[in-house]
Amino acid sequence: MELKQLYGEILNEHNLNPLHRGEIQNPSLELRGVNPSCGDNIFLQLDVQDGVIRNAVFKGSGCAVSQASVDMMCDLVIGKPKEEALRLAGIFMNMIKGSASEQEIEEIQTMMLAFLSDVDENHIRSEEHTSELQ
Repeated sequence: MELKQLYGEILNEHNLNPLHRGEIQNPSLELRGVNPSCGDNIFLQLDVQDGVIRNAVFKGSGCAVSQASVDMMCDLVIGKPKEEALRLAGIFMNMIKGSASEQEIEEIQTMMLAFLSDVDENHIRSEEHTSELQ
Protein backbone atom coordinates (compact mmCIF):
# COMPACT_ATOMS: atom_id res chain seq x y z
CA MET A 1 0.00 0.00 0.00
CA GLU A 2 1.38 3.41 -0.96
CA LEU A 3 1.95 5.95 1.80
CA LYS A 4 -0.37 8.47 0.09
CA GLN A 5 -3.20 5.92 -0.03
CA LEU A 6 -2.55 4.93 3.58
CA TYR A 7 -2.57 8.61 4.59
CA GLY A 8 -5.97 9.04 2.92
CA GLU A 9 -7.36 6.00 4.74
CA ILE A 10 -5.97 7.15 8.08
CA LEU A 11 -7.30 10.67 7.54
CA ASN A 12 -10.73 9.26 6.74
CA GLU A 13 -10.65 6.97 9.78
CA HIS A 14 -9.66 9.81 12.13
CA ASN A 15 -12.43 11.99 10.68
CA LEU A 16 -15.17 9.34 10.95
CA ASN A 17 -14.01 7.80 14.25
CA PRO A 18 -11.94 10.35 16.16
CA LEU A 19 -10.27 8.94 19.26
CA HIS A 20 -9.79 12.30 20.92
CA ARG A 21 -13.08 14.11 20.38
CA GLY A 22 -14.56 15.08 23.72
CA GLU A 23 -14.03 17.26 26.75
CA ILE A 24 -11.88 17.17 29.85
CA GLN A 25 -13.73 18.29 32.99
CA ASN A 26 -10.91 20.45 34.37
CA PRO A 27 -8.31 20.85 31.64
CA SER A 28 -4.92 22.25 32.54
CA LEU A 29 -4.84 24.19 29.25
CA GLU A 30 -7.28 25.21 26.55
CA LEU A 31 -6.42 26.51 23.09
CA ARG A 32 -8.70 27.73 20.33
CA GLY A 33 -8.00 27.82 16.63
CA VAL A 34 -10.31 29.60 14.20
CA ASN A 35 -9.96 30.04 10.46
CA PRO A 36 -12.73 32.43 9.40
CA SER A 37 -12.02 31.91 5.70
CA CYS A 38 -13.06 28.25 5.78
CA GLY A 39 -15.02 27.92 9.03
CA ASP A 40 -12.67 25.70 11.05
CA ASN A 41 -13.27 26.28 14.76
CA ILE A 42 -11.28 23.99 17.06
CA PHE A 43 -11.04 23.92 20.85
CA LEU A 44 -8.13 21.85 22.16
CA GLN A 45 -7.97 20.79 25.82
CA LEU A 46 -4.87 19.36 27.48
CA ASP A 47 -4.45 17.56 30.79
CA VAL A 48 -0.92 18.18 32.09
CA GLN A 49 0.50 16.23 35.02
CA ASP A 50 4.08 16.57 36.24
CA GLY A 51 4.95 18.61 33.16
CA VAL A 52 3.79 15.91 30.71
CA ILE A 53 0.67 15.81 28.53
CA ARG A 54 -1.43 12.92 29.85
CA ASN A 55 -4.52 13.55 27.72
CA ALA A 56 -5.52 15.72 24.78
CA VAL A 57 -9.04 16.15 23.42
CA PHE A 58 -10.80 18.49 21.05
CA LYS A 59 -14.21 19.73 20.09
CA GLY A 60 -15.38 22.04 17.38
CA SER A 61 -16.27 22.03 13.74
CA GLY A 62 -14.54 22.16 10.41
CA CYS A 63 -13.73 20.21 7.31
CA ALA A 64 -12.80 16.53 7.36
CA VAL A 65 -9.10 17.32 7.04
CA SER A 66 -9.07 19.73 10.00
CA GLN A 67 -11.03 17.32 12.21
CA ALA A 68 -8.83 14.34 11.33
CA SER A 69 -5.65 16.41 11.65
CA VAL A 70 -6.45 17.64 15.14
CA ASP A 71 -7.26 14.06 16.20
CA MET A 72 -3.88 12.89 14.86
CA MET A 73 -2.17 15.87 16.48
CA CYS A 74 -3.58 14.75 19.82
CA ASP A 75 -1.87 11.40 19.24
CA LEU A 76 1.41 13.24 18.67
CA VAL A 77 1.33 15.40 21.83
CA ILE A 78 0.17 12.83 24.40
CA GLY A 79 3.21 11.77 26.41
CA LYS A 80 5.29 14.77 25.36
CA PRO A 81 6.61 17.44 27.75
CA LYS A 82 4.23 20.38 28.11
CA GLU A 83 6.57 22.85 26.37
CA GLU A 84 7.00 20.63 23.31
CA ALA A 85 3.30 19.82 23.14
CA LEU A 86 2.36 23.51 23.40
CA ARG A 87 4.83 24.36 20.66
CA LEU A 88 3.36 21.67 18.38
CA ALA A 89 -0.21 22.67 19.27
CA GLY A 90 0.69 26.29 18.51
CA ILE A 91 2.00 25.31 15.08
CA PHE A 92 -1.17 23.34 14.42
CA MET A 93 -3.35 26.26 15.50
CA ASN A 94 -1.32 28.54 13.20
CA MET A 95 -1.96 26.08 10.38
CA ILE A 96 -5.71 26.29 11.05
CA LYS A 97 -5.50 30.09 10.99
CA GLY A 98 -3.39 30.04 7.83
CA SER A 99 -0.49 31.79 9.54
CA ALA A 100 2.02 28.92 9.92
CA SER A 101 5.42 29.43 8.35
CA GLU A 102 6.74 27.06 5.70
CA GLN A 103 9.27 25.77 8.25
CA GLU A 104 6.50 25.03 10.78
CA ILE A 105 4.40 23.24 8.17
CA GLU A 106 7.41 21.20 7.06
CA GLU A 107 8.13 20.20 10.67
CA ILE A 108 4.58 18.95 11.22
CA GLN A 109 4.60 17.16 7.85
CA THR A 110 7.85 15.42 8.77
CA MET A 111 6.38 14.30 12.10
CA MET A 112 3.21 13.08 10.40
CA LEU A 113 5.22 11.15 7.80
CA ALA A 114 7.18 9.47 10.60
CA PHE A 115 3.88 8.71 12.35
CA LEU A 116 2.39 7.30 9.14
CA SER A 117 5.52 5.26 8.44
CA ASP A 118 5.15 3.64 11.87
CA VAL A 119 1.48 2.96 11.13
CA ASP A 120 2.36 1.57 7.69
CA GLU A 121 5.06 -0.69 9.18
CA ASN A 122 2.65 -1.99 11.84
CA HIS A 123 -0.06 -2.41 9.16
CA ILE A 124 2.33 -4.48 7.02
CA ARG A 125 3.34 -6.59 10.02
CA SER A 126 -0.33 -7.10 10.84
CA GLU A 127 -1.06 -8.24 7.25
CA GLU A 128 1.95 -10.59 7.32
CA HIS A 129 0.83 -12.04 10.65
CA THR A 130 -2.73 -12.48 9.35
CA SER A 131 -1.53 -14.26 6.21
CA GLU A 132 0.62 -16.58 8.33
CA LEU A 133 -2.46 -17.58 10.33
CA GLN A 134 -4.49 -18.48 7.24
